[in-house]
Amino acid sequence: MDTIGFIGCGSMAKAMIGGLVSSGYVSPGNVYASNPSPGNLDEMREAYGIATTHDNLEVARKGSILFLSVTPNKYDSVIAEIRDSIREEAIIIMIAAGQTLEQNEQRFGRPVKLARSMPNTPMLVGEGMAAVSVNERISEGEKQLIKEIFQCFGKVEFVEEHLMDVVSGVSGASPAYAYMFIEALADGAVLQGMPRKQAYAFASQAVLGAAKMVLETGKHPGALKDEVCSAGGATIEAVASLEENGLRSAVIKAVQACVKKSQSMK
Repeated sequence: MDTIGFIGCGSMAKAMIGGLVSSGYVSPGNVYASNPSPGNLDEMREAYGIATTHDNLEVARKGSILFLSVTPNKYDSVIAEIRDSIREEAIIIMIAAGQTLEQNEQRFGRPVKLARSMPNTPMLVGEGMAAVSVNERISEGEKQLIKEIFQCFGKVEFVEEHLMDVVSGVSGASPAYAYMFIEALADGAVLQGMPRKQAYAFASQAVLGAAKMVLETGKHPGALKDEVCSAGGATIEAVASLEENGLRSAVIKAVQACVKKSQSMK
């Protein structure tokens, strides 16, 4: 069985570890995590029985699949620390924003199997969406292995690396847009007299259900919208108001702004 290592044990790494172990994909004894501070390591060891250490080199030596889950500003120093200890056959998966394959291949200074990923925060509840790009050293079989790992905490799509900035706008950042929409829906209900806790429950479940309808029916979102809008009814009145106030334009501009900012952060 593959040994999976995590250098860095922040929120994303914790969610991944939880998904991997809870799904039964990997046994706890085959998961290693390192982190400078003990808090998250203690939590993960107690919750899932994984092996933990403060030594990045120990994880680098043992991991056949190695997640670099440190913040972007630490990539240079961490790679300099571990590059001579990583197994030749190891698959290295980056989960930090703005870290390109080319710049990190240069940091390793030797041929490595390298993948760049962008998961989003719903992976914390097992409903994440991740994009992955790989370099030419990763085989089709290894891509399937990466896919299986990410499916332990959500869904995954392989994309060309030049689309990663677009992924930022449509998936990486979009949970924030969705939260704003849910909050606005709830505010509208509260304005009409509904208790706030109940308003959040109605709004959140409606958004969850609508997303599931798109994914599971395969229908175009516009067709599903039309099915809710009866002639002369209340829903089409609401849709007309959203169009009048520029909902589509605002969302498209938000995605464009996110992509532009992501491109500038390299």
